[in-house]
Amino acid sequence: MDRRVAFAVMAMAMAGGLAACHKKAPPVAPTPQVDTAAIRRAHEDSLRAAQAADAQRRLAADAEARARAAAAALESARAALAAPIYFEYDQATISDEAKATLDQKVAMLRANPDLKLRIDGNADERGSEEYNLALGMRRAEAARQYIAGFGIDAARLASMSNGEDKPTDPGHDESAWAKNRRDDFVITAGGEKITLPAGQ
Repeated sequence: MDRRVAFAVMAMAMAGGLAACHKKAPPVAPTPQVDTAAIRRAHEDSLRAAQAADAQRRLAADAEARARAAAAALESARAALAAPIYFEYDQATISDEAKATLDQKVAMLRANPDLKLRIDGNADERGSEEYNLALGMRRAEAARQYIAGFGIDAARLASMSNGEDKPTDPGHDESAWAKNRRDDFVITAGGEKITLPAGQ
């Protein structure tokens, strides 16, 4: 090979190597700065949102529990108002047990001035139809007078007799008759919302 050619090849090779050495390295991307304050704020916002959601769930659960308790109290009050009282054979005298039941009704009537009741007197099947109608009315009136005796306006209490026509138990023995000698109580006004007496 001609010396000149060899020299030229060598010179070109060196020039290429030098050029490669002089190329700039690509710039290094700067390390992004971590915004710790933003991360902390996001974490706090997340905690607040979770706490708010938990508080809402507790409020909803409390409201539901109160609604259930109010519904149960209303049902209990209606049951107390509707609870029947019972009489001995051929009697219209209010027994001590009946007085305790009527006393609950008196408390309910005092706490609820718009509340009105109808008292339905009943008799067992023994005796004539006319006699049992009269006996049922005496029983209804006995309860009406007892309640009115506590200062409840008698106009809030209606009374009627079913005689022997509406037995609770259709049987024909003393067990059935004892259930049929009774007064029933029907709410005729003010039963949509009942306030429980204080202490109940």
